[in-house]
Amino acid sequence: MIDYSLIVAVIVGIIVLMVFILKLRIQAFIALLIASMVVGILSGMDPSDIMATMQQGMGDTLGFVAMVVGLGAMFGAILEHSGGAESLAHFLIKTFGKKNASWALVVAGFFIAIPVFFDVAFIILVPIIYSLQRQTKKSLLLYGIPLLAGLAITHAFIPPTPGPVAVADILKADLGWVILFGFLIGIPTAIISGPIFGSYISKKIFVEAPLLSQDLETAKAFPSVGLILAIIGIPIVLIVCNTVLNSDLFVEDTIPFQVKSWLKMIGHPFTALIIANLVAWYVLGIKGKFSKESLLKITTKSMEAAGVIILLTGAGGVFKQVLVNTGTGEMLAIYFADQGASILLFAFLSAVTVRVLQGSSTVAMITAAGITAPLLAPGISEIDKALLVIAIASGASILSHVNDSGFWLVSKYLGLNETQTFKSWTVMTSILSLTGFITVYIFSIIL
Repeated sequence: MIDYSLIVAVIVGIIVLMVFILKLRIQAFIALLIASMVVGILSGMDPSDIMATMQQGMGDTLGFVAMVVGLGAMFGAILEHSGGAESLAHFLIKTFGKKNASWALVVAGFFIAIPVFFDVAFIILVPIIYSLQRQTKKSLLLYGIPLLAGLAITHAFIPPTPGPVAVADILKADLGWVILFGFLIGIPTAIISGPIFGSYISKKIFVEAPLLSQDLETAKAFPSVGLILAIIGIPIVLIVCNTVLNSDLFVEDTIPFQVKSWLKMIGHPFTALIIANLVAWYVLGIKGKFSKESLLKITTKSMEAAGVIILLTGAGGVFKQVLVNTGTGEMLAIYFADQGASILLFAFLSAVTVRVLQGSSTVAMITAAGITAPLLAPGISEIDKALLVIAIASGASILSHVNDSGFWLVSKYLGLNETQTFKSWTVMTSILSLTGFITVYIFSIIL
């Protein structure tokens, strides 16, 4: 049963949000909070529940994001000021050529995001695209979009990232098939939404990398590429080891419980980034002839941008939580089921609906899988279930906008205003989603 009052509340809330941000130019942090309150009031929530929901949304969102963004910002600042990102930029351009740098980045993003969270991987790698832009003087989007496409596809399509693992578990799909089809479907999707779209949009929107602050000390000579790759690899390797050692590949008796617990702590993104920061501080900073005072100034300065990102991300979480607590996404997904849509299309549209309304791709995937699971026929094949997982992942990737933390992360790190972010990042996620689903549909016909 459709509750049209909830639909109206959400539509009005989104209109208020867009008017405040795009027309009145009100700071997005305040606009998101006001829109959240509007949706809550119009949907009939108790005033005290609205306040509790806002607090819940802010707290739940920042529990992970604040730590990762803060640590990543400091790590990236040391990497950039040390000349490490410049060193990697030279290496990429020399190895692949200036014309092919965007292809190198989509490949890098595709593989790095398999074991590493999207936010962590993007923050670690974003200084590289800054340096590439300074080297080539082309739009930052030429390099940013391919990197983001590679990261986003793997984050949604390929285990062991949380979304596809959860969906596969709910649908009882074999992870081996999910990984196989995640790769097969992800490759053409990455090519179209990454380098091809990046080349197009970079000609429409020119964006320069943020300037290094003139009052901060910078490196006089570039460190070696091997050293930079080793330092960037520290958090990646630690997180990968944590993922592998705590997976089903190792039975419980293979590694003692206490050892696994410590490995899980060391390989957690928080600890991994702390270790990476300390190594970068010493190896690139102290050994690179930076003074301790200069390093303190560099890392402190990086917190300014991190603070804006953290607040905007938290406000996006508030808006998401209000939409989740109204039950609007689940209500519409159930409605699609009642209309007799095919299981593949229904799974895709369910994920699309929840994603657009509440922002989180992981939540959209889990919600859509939970609604889809009871509709599966008893004799459905493992291949069909794996394709269903990718269909849900595709739907949950579509139309990233203001209620998605990724929207604000991309906006601030790439120096885009809201309109430019819609035209680049939001369109890219939509191309990614539709290409992924079309490819899934083709595979379902062939197989």
